[in-house]
Amino acid sequence: MKTFANYEIVGRVGQLKEGNGVLRITIAAEYGRKDNNGTFQSKPFWNEVNIWNENVIKWAKENVGPGDIVRSVGTIRQEQWEDPRTGETRYGVTLSSESFDNYSHEVRRQVARQAG
Repeated sequence: MKTFANYEIVGRVGQLKEGNGVLRITIAAEYGRKDNNGTFQSKPFWNEVNIWNENVIKWAKENVGPGDIVRSVGTIRQEQWEDPRTGETRYGVTLSSESFDNYSHEVRRQVARQAG
């Protein structure tokens, strides 16, 4: 039996940050709800995904921007490390994207095809 830990996020892009062979993209997933008065209350949760594939990094830098709606699927890993400043053990989660799509990019291409 195969075991795994995966994630899927569909949301809006915040920032793209590049460094040390990885592209980090923050994505906001919306978990809004109506309050007791029936008014919608926005509650976005931000996640940062890591893209390691050089070809995907190049494509994302050329085709993804803040506000775009994207989908990222990949592996999730809990990690621990020692903080070099304090010596304390720190914990975190790494989201490594294995599949990354820009839904906004596809919509723009469809509109351009229909206009042309």
